[in-house]
Amino acid sequence: MSTQTANAPSEGSGDSGSSGSGPYSVDNPAPLITPPRARTTRTPKATRTNFELYGWLFMRLSGIVLVVLVLGHLLIQLVLDGGVTKIGFAFVAGRWASPFWQVWDLLMLWLAMLHGANGLRTVINDYAERDGARLWLKMLLYTATVFTVLLGTLVIFTFDPNIR
Repeated sequence: MSTQTANAPSEGSGDSGSSGSGPYSVDNPAPLITPPRARTTRTPKATRTNFELYGWLFMRLSGIVLVVLVLGHLLIQLVLDGGVTKIGFAFVAGRWASPFWQVWDLLMLWLAMLHGANGLRTVINDYAERDGARLWLKMLLYTATVFTVLLGTLVIFTFDPNIR
């Protein structure tokens, strides 16, 4: 089929003005969608980085690693080791006596917290319209993330099974 016949109106269709190429034409252009916030000139072009690209890539890679870590954790802890009824203080103490399980749980903690914080940062950037609200929401997010990561890391490495 040639382009002339493809663009020509079909005979007997009753549509003599339509080109058949879709709802938009030169006379009826597609609507222009403006971005919610225009890029500012405060930051010189030379100092801009690809932070969003790296954040996007981190989400994909950390998601893959988290799936392996979490499914492995569930399989080993709940299926192969006797289920939920076996989990208790002594069970955790025995697991965290091994550096392997400390590193496994530390990786899960760090990746899950950073993955979630990066996702919430994206949501805040998308939906917080005022700069002040965006700043305070991100500061709250970063503070909670750092606090949780530091506290979890402290617990994993200083866990004492001989607590009385």
